[in-house]
Amino acid sequence: MNTAELLVRCLENEGVRYIFGLPGEENLEVLEALSQSSIQFITTRHEQGAAFMADVYGRLTGQAGVCLSTLGPGATNLMTGVADANLDGAPLVAITGQVGTDRMHIESHQYLDLVAMFSPVTKWNAQIVRPSITPEIVRRAFKLAQSEKPGAVHIDVPENIAAMAAVGAPLSKGDLEKTYASFRSIHQAAELIAQAEHPLILAGNGVIRSHASVALTQFASELQIPVANTFMGKGAIPYTHPLALWAVGLQLRDYISCGFDRADLVIAVGYDLIEYSPKKWNPDGQIPIVHIGAIAAEIDSSYIPKAEVVGDISDSLHEILQRADRRDKPIPASLSLRDNIRADYEQYAQDQGFPVKPQKLIYDLRQVMGAADIVISDVGAHKMWMARHYHCERPNTCIISNGFAAMGIAIPGALAAKLVHPDRHVVAVTGDGGFMMNFQELETALRVGTPFVTLIFNDGGYGLIEWKQHNHFGRSAFVKFSNPDFVKLAESMGLKGYRIESSADLIPTLKLALAQSVPAVIDCPVDYRENLRFTQKVGDLNCVI
Repeated sequence: MNTAELLVRCLENEGVRYIFGLPGEENLEVLEALSQSSIQFITTRHEQGAAFMADVYGRLTGQAGVCLSTLGPGATNLMTGVADANLDGAPLVAITGQVGTDRMHIESHQYLDLVAMFSPVTKWNAQIVRPSITPEIVRRAFKLAQSEKPGAVHIDVPENIAAMAAVGAPLSKGDLEKTYASFRSIHQAAELIAQAEHPLILAGNGVIRSHASVALTQFASELQIPVANTFMGKGAIPYTHPLALWAVGLQLRDYISCGFDRADLVIAVGYDLIEYSPKKWNPDGQIPIVHIGAIAAEIDSSYIPKAEVVGDISDSLHEILQRADRRDKPIPASLSLRDNIRADYEQYAQDQGFPVKPQKLIYDLRQVMGAADIVISDVGAHKMWMARHYHCERPNTCIISNGFAAMGIAIPGALAAKLVHPDRHVVAVTGDGGFMMNFQELETALRVGTPFVTLIFNDGGYGLIEWKQHNHFGRSAFVKFSNPDFVKLAESMGLKGYRIESSADLIPTLKLALAQSVPAVIDCPVDYRENLRFTQKVGDLNCVI
């Protein structure tokens, strides 16, 4: 047995089912070991796609997704997806090939110090410098990647070490015990919640990661406290629940901003500052905060909790609920916003304008998708509309790259989602800019057998930047480009291609595309004049609640 074979045995021991990546000279020994393994190696068309697949796999399963590259340019191509996973709290293990240790002290072909390079975008990383340390490095990597707050780790494997004879065996994994909040912090939080006249719950991705959505829904229901969720907290409470105020997180003010203005207590549950800066909703640091999370609160001048409840989130919510008496309290003022929020959403249901308004596009997509179906949003102007208008009944059914906001994630992410949930419909929602960054992974999807739909918001440019430029300067520059014929491009790859010619086409085309046994692409012209209209609308927003 050599080191590469021991490495693969350790990966099998961790329950790894898939590794996404590209072959290279310096990872030949690892690839050979994988060819004899139960792990399925999925050959991608670009390392960035491989890292995004591992990223979304980790976010959906809670088990570290694994990606593999060679050294040099292969490793640098992984970086974007690794950084995305780390900032968005998705467990990921990146493995890179490397030159032999006998060449690291001199200038060598394609050599970079990958441990130094990955250090800023990972929780931890290490190089295997002796065969015997392989089991310890792999066990530590997975433990750290999957521990709260999850993130990315990196293992560097020099080619001469990979080929060396190795003796050893995988380490036992052991079960992580839950940690529970102190009764002192629970009592303190319960007292603040009981006293508040207009509390508001802010639910973040930690609710999703810790499977606490049922506990949160019960907590909010019994105490009659409205709930807003971050972009990454969608589905923390069903969007159809009468206390759900939907998503917060736009840089512009929105209806829900009025709720924060009036709140005399924000109960932040599973909330991470990177999801939506507290300086946006608590700029003066005057709103009292109760922090409920699996880890302690980050330090921020706008986020200084009056009570900090650190431990298993479901247990913390249950214990606080038993102690917070809110009988005879008024209905929190922010709940009156729900009618305005829902009316704004519903007004586009019958819109027949063409090109299609983004609100209508998303409204129709929601009608077609089931409660358990999954959308993966790319980054661009459409992300802002998806974040605001695509609402979720269940956790982890709308995946948005938010902390790192990386373009190109949708198509690779959709492939991973379909691997995890082959029985569900999956749609990659992307702009034409994001589509062209990683559309090559549609070939991977066809080859692997993961049929999903890619819905392109086509505006012939970088719409989000154009939106920002108009807001700042009243004009745009350097954001327009031309596109290929997306239908013909899809068909040339052996996929199904569709083009939307009217608003009425959208729902039947979505249904037809979702019924296909191969990946499908829908090209939909979008009316991004709505971007500036929305800016004007929220600029004129008058909070009366």
